[in-house]
Amino acid sequence: MRIVLCYPVEPHHIAQIQAAAPDFEVVDAGQERIDELLPTADIFIGHAKVPVDWDRVLKANRLRWIQSSAAGLDHCLVPGVIDSDIVVSSASGLFAPQVAEQTMTLLLDLIRSQGRFNRANSRHEFIRLPTDDLRQKKVGIVGLGGNGRRIAKVLKPFDVSIVATDYFSFDPPAEVERLLPADAVDEMLAEVDIAILALPLNAQTRGMFDADRFAKMRPGSYFINVARGQVVVESALVDALDSGHLRGAGVDVTEVEPLPDESPLWDRENVIITPHVGAQSRWRVDDTTVMVCENLRRFQAGESIYNTVDKQLGFPSPEVVWHG
Repeated sequence: MRIVLCYPVEPHHIAQIQAAAPDFEVVDAGQERIDELLPTADIFIGHAKVPVDWDRVLKANRLRWIQSSAAGLDHCLVPGVIDSDIVVSSASGLFAPQVAEQTMTLLLDLIRSQGRFNRANSRHEFIRLPTDDLRQKKVGIVGLGGNGRRIAKVLKPFDVSIVATDYFSFDPPAEVERLLPADAVDEMLAEVDIAILALPLNAQTRGMFDADRFAKMRPGSYFINVARGQVVVESALVDALDSGHLRGAGVDVTEVEPLPDESPLWDRENVIITPHVGAQSRWRVDDTTVMVCENLRRFQAGESIYNTVDKQLGFPSPEVVWHG
């Protein structure tokens, strides 16, 4: 039995995994060898950022379980995997603290005009510029999974009101005043001052925020995307900003990554861009390995695995999400 790894482990992480699964051979493929070694895996742990021949993997008929080291699963939820008996689990909720911090960075930079102050600083200009207030704003969170719930928890002390939409529209946390079903996004957008995207990328959400949806947002509202770039039609976002319909946008993810030099987003004063760093943390690999080892224990014991996803939906139900 072989476990193939493809996330940035160090020797002590490999030793942890080997100790958790002593009867398995543990192989660190890295990005360089993952396409070669994945067909030899019984368990795949990681996130292949290079092309993988999934037809070859499925033809080998060996892989039993994919434990993604990312919350997003478009790197492995190909049609053949969806239709197979392969169990898939995600890292949903594992990086929620840092995603919430990144959300606050983008939002406060917009609200307090920090981007414009930074540009003035580079010109040695000590000038006052207009700012806005986060206090008493109404915030809408699209997607109340692990990341969305943490964002709500961090936001609430800023004296805001919070509503949200989610596929599992029950049992809202105390910070959320109203939890609406996933198909009520337009209803929510019409009443909020700030829209924050924290939903997964799948067939239903790809291109979800297009010109029609941006038009449903309140004039002068703010838009934050810490989900996936392809949830948004970027040209529609630019149009909504240029028309003044949106007051500003903060994006940690973009439709094409890296964001091309010619993208008009670069030149907008009311846009804050970070290069998909929301899940970055000094503890990311350590935290991932702790979850991996617990799931390996559960797998060997025949117990349910944390973050097992509904492969048709592309994300886990709340009751199985890992909380550390």
